[in-house]
Amino acid sequence: MSRRKTRPAAAALPTVTAASPCPCGLDAAYGACCGRFHTGPATAPTAELLMRSRYSAFVVRDEAYLLRTWAPRTRPGEVDFDPGTRWTGLDIEDTTDGTAFHQHGTVTFRARFTHAGMPGELHERSRFARHEGAWVYVDGDFLD
Repeated sequence: MSRRKTRPAAAALPTVTAASPCPCGLDAAYGACCGRFHTGPATAPTAELLMRSRYSAFVVRDEAYLLRTWAPRTRPGEVDFDPGTRWTGLDIEDTTDGTAFHQHGTVTFRARFTHAGMPGELHERSRFARHEGAWVYVDGDFLD
C-alpha cells in the first residue's frame, strides 16, 4: 500500500464584499480601503497601507495583486496559498519611514491565522521600497 502526502483540507475563504469590514483591521469597508488597491489603478501611498493591502490580498487570495506589489528582484513566480490556512487578524506594531517623503520603509506586524483549525501567528519585519513610483514589498525577517 502506498502512502501519499496530502495537504490539509481547504479553509473556507471568508466572503469579502466591497461593503464588508476590511480584513486589514482599519475602520473602513473593504471597497474603500484595501479593495480599491486590489481592483483599481490606485496604489498604496505608504508602506504601512501596502502592508495592510497585501495582508488583505492573502485573506482573499488575490495572487495578481500580491505579485504586482512584490519587488521584481525578490518576486516569486507564483504565490503558494496553503489551502489549510485562514488569516484572522492583523496588528501593526511599528513602522519606520515608508511615507510619501521616503524611498524605503519597514513595517513590523503580527498576522494571526488558523491552520488546520489550530491558531498561529506570523511575526515579521517587512522591508518596502519604491519601484517606478509605487511601494513594493522587498522581503522580511521573521521575528520571535
